[in-house]
Amino acid sequence: MLHMNISGEILVLTRMYSRERGQRMHSEHESVEHGSAKPGLRYSVSDWDTSNKQISDTAEHRRHMSHMTRQEGRALRNETTSKTNWDKSDSSRRLSDRIWDISRWRETLESCIQEVEKEMDALTLGKEETERALTATAVPLEVTVECLTLREGRRGNELVSDPVEAQLKKEVEMIDGAQRVFQQRIDKAFEQLCLLQVSRQQLTHDLQNKIEAQDIDLSCLSITVTSPKISLKPNPLRIPIGSTTPQQWEQFSQYNVARAQEEMQASLQLREDMRVTRVQLQNELDAQRIATVFAIRKRTHHLEQACDETQWQMKSSQDEISDMERDIRSLEDDLQAKMAPLKLVHTRLENRTKRPGVDLCRDEVQYGLVDEANQLEATILALKQKLAQAQYALQALQLHQAHMEEDLSRKKDALFLEQRSLETRGRLASAAFTDVSSGAVVPLTNSSGRHNLELA
Repeated sequence: MLHMNISGEILVLTRMYSRERGQRMHSEHESVEHGSAKPGLRYSVSDWDTSNKQISDTAEHRRHMSHMTRQEGRALRNETTSKTNWDKSDSSRRLSDRIWDISRWRETLESCIQEVEKEMDALTLGKEETERALTATAVPLEVTVECLTLREGRRGNELVSDPVEAQLKKEVEMIDGAQRVFQQRIDKAFEQLCLLQVSRQQLTHDLQNKIEAQDIDLSCLSITVTSPKISLKPNPLRIPIGSTTPQQWEQFSQYNVARAQEEMQASLQLREDMRVTRVQLQNELDAQRIATVFAIRKRTHHLEQACDETQWQMKSSQDEISDMERDIRSLEDDLQAKMAPLKLVHTRLENRTKRPGVDLCRDEVQYGLVDEANQLEATILALKQKLAQAQYALQALQLHQAHMEEDLSRKKDALFLEQRSLETRGRLASAAFTDVSSGAVVPLTNSSGRHNLELA
């Protein structure tokens, strides 16, 4: 403001001086032109003194104004130099503070990125373990289905819905359920890996921006007034499009870090869920496998007892059949032996009917022969009845013997199938459900390795 007042006063004085000089030169010019006509204008001594005093006063005033202008110029130079130096130092300090803020956030972002990458590696490992657990259920399911198929080969009354079948079907259902749960966990882990990767990319992008901003601020801090690359720029005071406030800048990084921490917490919970799921399903499948093996062994023991009982019954029946066959032969022999006495009695009775006259009497001999004939006929009838009963019993024994032989054959086949089932389930001993020491695993789904995909 002081500079502007001084400049205005100088401008006014300059104009006044120019106007007086112009008037004086015009008067002198008119005097010269008309000198031949009449004499020039004469001034008085007082006018001359006044003119001299005015010239001196004006000179003093001009010197005073010049002195004031010089003093104010020096003060302005000192003031502006100090202000310029202070502003430059203050800007450098602000740049230093800003660089420190960016460095602090760089460290925070770098640390958060490392934590996210560690969590991604841990989640990937948990996902791979779950995939191996899922793949490992293929062999138990195949073995269980094979056991069910084998037991469908039982024949006759051995094809029963026993506890073994119930346990095998239950095991199939449990394995199917475990596979669904494992697949759900794997899909969830893949989705969480995608979210973690998005967070990591956001953090990385934010970190790269801060690195570039810090490099630019460091470059600005290193520039001095003697730097060769400094120059005037067109419209340097403009506000660039997309500019943000310091609060928005800090809130953006805070949001990225908070989001990454939330995703890491969700990933940690998911890893714990997968671990608990693997252990829980492992225990359930192990318990069911033991229950199934126990049921098969129990059924095998019952079949062995039934086979032993049937074999003993068959041996006893065979002995009885042999005894019955001998008794039948004895009955037949006895029956055949009774025919000769019967023929003798019949012949005697027939011959005695030829006695003549009064001698044809019913004497004691007649009564005795009749009693003997009746007794022989009753004996023969009893022997025939008993022979028929014996033959029927023998036939029943033989039929039941054949039935027992067929039943024993079915039991042996069923026992063989149970033993084959046990042998088949022996494959589970070499294929543990959670064999993490195995080599390359071919998962049942196409989700293996998807965590390595880069998101667009």
